[in-house]
Amino acid sequence: MGVEIRRAGEDDRERLVRLLDEAFQYDPVSSWVFPDETHRGKVHGTFMGVFLDVALSEGWVDVTEDGAAAALWLPVPAGEPEEEDDTPARMREIADPENERAELVGRLTGAVHPHDRAHDYLLLIAATPERQGEGLGTALITSVLERCDRTGRPAYLEASSERSRGLYERLGFAFMGTAVQLPDGPRMFPMWREPRGEG
Repeated sequence: MGVEIRRAGEDDRERLVRLLDEAFQYDPVSSWVFPDETHRGKVHGTFMGVFLDVALSEGWVDVTEDGAAAALWLPVPAGEPEEEDDTPARMREIADPENERAELVGRLTGAVHPHDRAHDYLLLIAATPERQGEGLGTALITSVLERCDRTGRPAYLEASSERSRGLYERLGFAFMGTAVQLPDGPRMFPMWREPRGEG
């Protein structure tokens, strides 16, 4: 596709927070977490920054060379975690302490996250609104999925809408059968991708 991709570092953080904030400002899940649009405008970037910091410290972030799109990944080992994930609590504490939804979304998705096999977890993928639909996200994902296929490693994500679910299905992800229903809100779709063999 001719999309140049590089690994992001800490010096990209401010730019990436702006990208994530813009891309997800009107996402169904973000709109549920922060139903008041004015309030969302004030705290949403901080909320997205928590996801970014986790990926930068525990996984990796791929970004297009022009900075128009990024994908946040985490390597997940096999087996139940030894300690409770404190990320949902940090998301609430840092971004919006009075908003229990800022923590609940992470708790609900964490409760269904599979742990029986090691895999790569696509935490978030974003493109600036004016560049959405150009295939940047597909290019970012495909570069990792090709490596997953070579190494025999599965991949996992949660689609935040029926539309994105369809996009991921075209890349080989399959809905795992039970959606995460956010209380009085949208559904999220846990999706798993088996590595594809060479033949």
